Amino acid sequence: MIPALILIGAYLLGGVPFGYLLVRWRTGQDVRGMGSGNIGATNVLRTTGRAAGVATLLLDIAKGYFAVWLAGRLTSGDPLWMSAAAVAVMLGHGFPIFLKFRGGKAVASFVGAYLCLTPAPLLVVICVFVIAVAAWRYISLGSILAAGCFPLAVWLISRPPRAVLAAAAFSGAFIIWRHASNIQRLRSGAEHRFRFGGGSK
Repeated sequence: MIPALILIGAYLLGGVPFGYLLVRWRTGQDVRGMGSGNIGATNVLRTTGRAAGVATLLLDIAKGYFAVWLAGRLTSGDPLWMSAAAVAVMLGHGFPIFLKFRGGKAVASFVGAYLCLTPAPLLVVICVFVIAVAAWRYISLGSILAAGCFPLAVWLISRPPRAVLAAAAFSGAFIIWRHASNIQRLRSGAEHRFRFGGGSK
């Protein structure tokens, strides 16, 4: 019973659409009809401003962390169920039941989940993300490269149980898959560039 509740709870927590709620509260608008249509922090930043974007980022990270932390508390640190919670919270963000399964790319919830589960490999791929964004100014490219490197970083640094490695591989692939439209725009030269002063162009 507890494992089932962990997965359901992690999914529902992941489905809390903080970006959607913050934009609705601040502007009365539906963020899904603004900018890229995404409910994540990058689109909120671009369409609603820095404060809302940062708040969305931190809240989405927090829900990822909390889902995995709670799974650990309820299962005495069982890596299988903590890994399952990491995947479930990302799926909840990507396909939230509260928004008819139209969600975000799950990057921030991924960061939160693996900050709890595999912090050292996560910090390594965050460095990859920062370097890529600094060099090319594409948030999406940084996310894709970091996600692609993540399973290898987990294996090399943590040498974790198979469940953790499998979850890391799924999560990295999931983020890349969710960025399919960004990959198309990158290839065509139509992707938004990030401006360090805030927003994108």
